[in-house]
Amino acid sequence: MDISRIDARLRDLGITLPTPTAPVANYVPFVVSGNLLFVSGQLPMGPSGLVKGKLGAELDAAAGNAAARLCAINLIAQARAALDDDLDRVRRVVKLVAFVCCTDGFVDQPKVANGASDLFVEVFGDAGRHARSAVGTNALPLGAAVEVEAIFEFE
Repeated sequence: MDISRIDARLRDLGITLPTPTAPVANYVPFVVSGNLLFVSGQLPMGPSGLVKGKLGAELDAAAGNAAARLCAINLIAQARAALDDDLDRVRRVVKLVAFVCCTDGFVDQPKVANGASDLFVEVFGDAGRHARSAVGTNALPLGAAVEVEAIFEFE
């Protein structure tokens, strides 16, 4: 079987998608409505565990950017599961919403969210360009530093 275009791109980027995580509360990991895929917020869970902390206190914008990138990897893993293991079905990343756990004076939420945004463009090219919101908050589930949700259009 030939490797898909997006799987080849992930391989070239050195990214191995994790097994999607199960929800930690009363919700589903994704919902399909028409040709839109809504993926629930993903936390920055990576090989070293969950990235915890508050931007502007324990973490700086660069650490937050790396955490948002982990969220994006987990979003792509959920999208793959939702689309029957075929990421080539993604026509466009429509929108991201990034929640950044931060101190009151922290104003670099966009720099943090770029960790996710940049990865989507690296993986999906122009189809990865999206609308976005980057929001600061005082706390996130499980003490996570960042949470990112996404909407994809697919065929």
